[in-house]
Amino acid sequence: MRLGGAAKVEDSEIGRELFERWALAYLGRFASSAENLRRVLLRRVRRRSPPGSEAAPEAAALIDALVERYRRSGLLDDAAYAAQRVQSLNRRGESIAKIRARLVAKGIQNSVATDALSAFREEAGDPDLAAACAFARRRRLGPYRRGEVDQTRDLAAFARAGFSRQIARRVLACSDIEAVEALAQPDLG
Repeated sequence: MRLGGAAKVEDSEIGRELFERWALAYLGRFASSAENLRRVLLRRVRRRSPPGSEAAPEAAALIDALVERYRRSGLLDDAAYAAQRVQSLNRRGESIAKIRARLVAKGIQNSVATDALSAFREEAGDPDLAAACAFARRRRLGPYRRGEVDQTRDLAAFARAGFSRQIARRVLACSDIEAVEALAQPDLG
């Protein structure tokens, strides 16, 4: 029987082999933290089990063992995942505050997130300024706006994205796109 595109499975079918297939398929498509993989697998069990099934509580121990095995083998590495996510989200224009929140939402421990953000700050200089420039380009704010510039509206967009007023003003003070691009370049001195 197929409901919502996913076949229901019998309690007897839910086991190590099925979790292994699900986990490897997921990790083949997405980078993941250990806690996020655990959540994904538990959600799949609940979604694919018949109503009233006792599969989810029994599956939790098997999933924990699988996740721990993947951690020991290096297939799951929360520190590497956090470092990669920090870099990619910063390039997209996410503020450091938003990046930290996203990492915590994916199950990254606070200390691991702090370490990844600290390492990135040492490497990148002022990552919030570069991210704010990318955010302005992506959202067409400030010099990227085609119509009339509305400073108040643009400041509000930066604030909602987690950028400080000072950084938003620096980006919005640029007179043209080239100035924003120059501001985004790290200091090489």
